[in-house]
Amino acid sequence: MQKGDELMAEDLFIPKLGQTVEEVVLISWLVKDGDKVDFGDPVMEVETDKAIFNVEANAKGTIRMGPYQIGETLPVLTVVATIGKPDEPFSPSGGTHAVDTKVEAGPIEEKVATPQPVEKAVEPISLSREKVFASPRARKLAREKGVDLSQVTPTGGEGLRVVEDDVIDYLEQKPAATPLAAALAKEVGLDLAGLLGTGPKGAVTRSDVEAAIRQKMLAPTSSPVRTPAQAQIHYADLRVEDRIPLKSVRKIIFDRMGASVHTTARVTLFTEADATDLVALRERLKAEKAEAWGFAPGYNELLGMIVARTLPEFPYMNARISQDGSAIEHLAEINLGIAMDTARGLLVPVIKGADKLNLQSFGKEFRQHAAGAQSGQLHPDDLVGGTFTITNLGNLDVDGFTPVINLPEAAILGIGRIQDKVIPVDGEIKIRKMITLSLVFDHRIIDGAPAARFLQKVKYYIEHPCDQLI
Repeated sequence: MQKGDELMAEDLFIPKLGQTVEEVVLISWLVKDGDKVDFGDPVMEVETDKAIFNVEANAKGTIRMGPYQIGETLPVLTVVATIGKPDEPFSPSGGTHAVDTKVEAGPIEEKVATPQPVEKAVEPISLSREKVFASPRARKLAREKGVDLSQVTPTGGEGLRVVEDDVIDYLEQKPAATPLAAALAKEVGLDLAGLLGTGPKGAVTRSDVEAAIRQKMLAPTSSPVRTPAQAQIHYADLRVEDRIPLKSVRKIIFDRMGASVHTTARVTLFTEADATDLVALRERLKAEKAEAWGFAPGYNELLGMIVARTLPEFPYMNARISQDGSAIEHLAEINLGIAMDTARGLLVPVIKGADKLNLQSFGKEFRQHAAGAQSGQLHPDDLVGGTFTITNLGNLDVDGFTPVINLPEAAILGIGRIQDKVIPVDGEIKIRKMITLSLVFDHRIIDGAPAARFLQKVKYYIEHPCDQLI
């Protein structure tokens, strides 16, 4: 960045990490204040609500860190350091800067109109003008409020110069909702109209939506909405040995599971399938494909492929309620979510277009997602867009269970362990390898008999697996 002929320090900012990420937690600095860095050097680690990422230097020079502490939560596009000459202190420009080409461009906040007279959440910094003329007071206010001056309509100096009143007018425009808040509200069918935002400049944040969901869950249908503090719940005076804050992944699980249970009409269907031939197929594929593919296909891949190939026959299972609650939407894409247990909590990576993949491609993508989920390096975009989910607790010796629907999807399939059982087969007593399936569906969207037909077909393909299916 230049001012006249003088080279100025380059702003280092938190990049935009996916469509729904609005804030990150500063985990650690990988360099020290005053260190020399080169373009592309990893300089800090940040954590989203799903994964951990490195932030790379976007210039060459001496890095000067901003006044941010380890563990602090920062909005995306926050300038956390500057890179320049050795004698230059941390001094963010407060004006426009170019977004790194590695960073996904686009607004970090999606405008959602509400009738409340609150301030507008600011737009991200963009390179929409080559140079912005502004008064010192306007620049100071814009820097404090995070306003991109290139987005402000100037009225000073015959319409060529931004003055302080222009920035104030910009901030007093209609409010907005952050992308994560809008996405969560859409998933649970919550109308953002009327919500008072508590975020910067009055933006409706994820926390505001989550609070509204909790109020809705606690409130009786015939009574006014109550806050959790007003709910009549008695807490005994007991000694607390440990206290784990509801934040990050656990907080999302807490709110989404509660919203799912309280906003869907859940019904569970159980059935047993004879997986003897499926087990034999897996053993054959391990022997034939493991060396060539670099991995041995497992039951998650086999069962995932069966479900993905069955869904096109039953489009009403690959569905959701429309955002406004006025229609049932049958979805064209089949994106299979596979629930995974990680050290950071339950994650559901999504395999997009699962019905179009062969077993090798499906297995490769599944393993990439599993590795990313366990290491915390999974990209946020890999955790959204699912249309149907499967969850497997068979490795934990669980037979049958009732999983919670992953909103806004219409159903989820629970998979139990495969175990030897004595059963009658063609009039004879035999030992077969049996598996328990539990299909949970939203009865508002799907009736019992159609759901049972889908489960019956999944059972059939498990009992009669073929190379063409998987």
